Amino acid sequence: MKITIKAPAKINLSLDVLHKREDGFHEVEMIMTTVDLADRIELTLLEEDRIMIDVSEGFVPSDSRNLAYQAAQLLKDKFQVVKGVRIFIQKNIPVSAGLAGGSSDAAATLRGLNQLWSLGLSLDELAVLGAQIGSDVSFCVYGGTALATGRGEKIQHISAPPPCWVILAKPPIGVSTAEVYRNLKITDLTHPNIESMVAAIEGHDYEGICHQLGNVLESVTFNLYPEVQRIKEQMIRFGADGVLMSGSGPTVFGLVKHESRMSRIYNGLRGFCNDVHAVRIIGERYY
Repeated sequence: MKITIKAPAKINLSLDVLHKREDGFHEVEMIMTTVDLADRIELTLLEEDRIMIDVSEGFVPSDSRNLAYQAAQLLKDKFQVVKGVRIFIQKNIPVSAGLAGGSSDAAATLRGLNQLWSLGLSLDELAVLGAQIGSDVSFCVYGGTALATGRGEKIQHISAPPPCWVILAKPPIGVSTAEVYRNLKITDLTHPNIESMVAAIEGHDYEGICHQLGNVLESVTFNLYPEVQRIKEQMIRFGADGVLMSGSGPTVFGLVKHESRMSRIYNGLRGFCNDVHAVRIIGERYY
């Protein structure tokens, strides 16, 4: 038996950090939405009790460091599953990009194995389990558009944003999320208006969404990696309606309403950045 499932990337329309918690994590408020750039996860049932991982990209770990492996191991341990699985991950989402590729792979693995191993769990139950793997996994279990709080695992669903193009551009570097948070000075932050962003999304106000984009990690990442700031400046110069860094970077995204302008920005960015994608917002959750 074999199941194939999509693992879409996410972007942060808003990302705010409130304070550092006693458990070492940061208290965050984030608005995330899914886009139609996705990894493809293929799960094949094995009769023997083992987890095998194959990945299309050689630099992605294929052992217990892989979040999809951790998702499978978590389900095996919790529900005493004695069957196994071969997990093949076709990577399309750039790695270490601020797009939750690994978290989405783990979430897709949870959803797929729930079916493959006949566990009968709800999405809510899978999201609770996902929080044990990583902060973005709970959101990725549901997909769609949501306000995430706590360390990112508390999910409040909101409407999908109005349809638009999303141009993603990633410079050829990896960013350490831990390093970005280590360099974050919370007292110096200008906080985005999360409530106004929620209102703009719920009101299908495209211009309002573009106006309210905000990410407190941007200034830290720009300071550490100036090439990320240069991509944002180029995207603004080429005429994107709203531009923001996703997560801790280094991917920068631009929202664009009209296809003709999208093509112009996409082609312009390809001139100095190889990893460029033009995709659509999905924004609708799984049920």
